[in-house]
Amino acid sequence: MNDFTKNMAQALFNQDKINDLLRKELQQAVDDLLEAELTAFLGYDPYARAGWNTGNSRNGVYFRKVDTQFGEIEIQVPRDRNGLFHQHTLPDYKQHSDVLESMIIKLYSKGVTTREIADLIEKVYGSHYSPAQVSNIPKQMIPKVEAYHQRKLSDKFFCVY
Repeated sequence: MNDFTKNMAQALFNQDKINDLLRKELQQAVDDLLEAELTAFLGYDPYARAGWNTGNSRNGVYFRKVDTQFGEIEIQVPRDRNGLFHQHTLPDYKQHSDVLESMIIKLYSKGVTTREIADLIEKVYGSHYSPAQVSNIPKQMIPKVEAYHQRKLSDKFFCVY
């Protein structure tokens, strides 16, 4: 049995411990994925002799906080010396997962006020959203809905009764 299995078995009866464990595992997985992405970009492993005098190398990390369904995680995004590395794992400037956005859109469509949604998010996730921020999230979906309604349908979708 590996460490994850042992920790999961110990945390099985406590929801907070499970969320903590999953948050830590998710954070480690994303950090490892970002490091692997930089390795693929540079073309050599960390501390590899092949990377010496190539003109570009690793240059530390910067930290980024992201809200997930398990709570807030702090991601270490690696950098390269020339500033050319652009990670594709996490969307730029996004600080929360799509689960939160979809919940906001569903509550908003049911008629829950923006202030109530903001209070609910703060209580459940611990993240502060102003009512204006809550109001802007469904507005981001308007162009997608309009594009969906204006899409061109092919003849095979039409039925004649």
